[in-house]
Amino acid sequence: MKSIVPLLHNIPLFQELTEEDLVGIAPLFTIKKVTKGTILFKEGEIGKELFLIHSGVVKIYRLDEAKEVTLALFRDGDFFGEMSLLSNGMTRSATAETMAASTMYVLSRTAFTSFMEKSPRLCLKLLETTMQRLRHANDQIYDLTFLGVRSRIIKTILRLSEQHGITTPDGLLIDIKLTHQQLANLVGTVRESVTKVLQELLDDELILIDKKLITLTNIEGIQAEIR
Repeated sequence: MKSIVPLLHNIPLFQELTEEDLVGIAPLFTIKKVTKGTILFKEGEIGKELFLIHSGVVKIYRLDEAKEVTLALFRDGDFFGEMSLLSNGMTRSATAETMAASTMYVLSRTAFTSFMEKSPRLCLKLLETTMQRLRHANDQIYDLTFLGVRSRIIKTILRLSEQHGITTPDGLLIDIKLTHQQLANLVGTVRESVTKVLQELLDDELILIDKKLITLTNIEGIQAEIR
């Protein structure tokens, strides 16, 4: 499992560990390969593992009266499920499902706890990362409360470009294929609203859409659309 060490170097949670520490924790991971549409865990289940994505895409979502609300999208190099490492018996706050065939590394709480006793730095980094994600959740709550649907859609597109953007000759490409419904689930609105706003951005030549991939061609212009 030494092949995971270069990947760990690029993961914020593990970046402050020494090479010796990384080599020590690498064998504690197990590899998991799954197909598109695989449920990795469900809301309410006892959490026992952290997941690190080697390749693929995973959505984290909750069901509100049978309506799916997507909380986050994770892809290559991202990790999730870290809350289960903090407290024994903690239940999952959301469901995780793959959006594409995925390969990931899995770290159990038992293995993590034994290693953490040797590396207090890892414990502090885990707490720091958790606080960052809680702040992000608070931002989402603020947007849902105080921003209109149009502004929420635009802000979500900008956030996705920051998290998954790749610079291309045409602009900043969001390197995750999203249907209008999937984007609506991220925003907390209906598909028709997303379709309307995307068409307006297309008409204003602020974005391009090709095969479900969105490219931001004028980021400053898009930012100015948030009201």
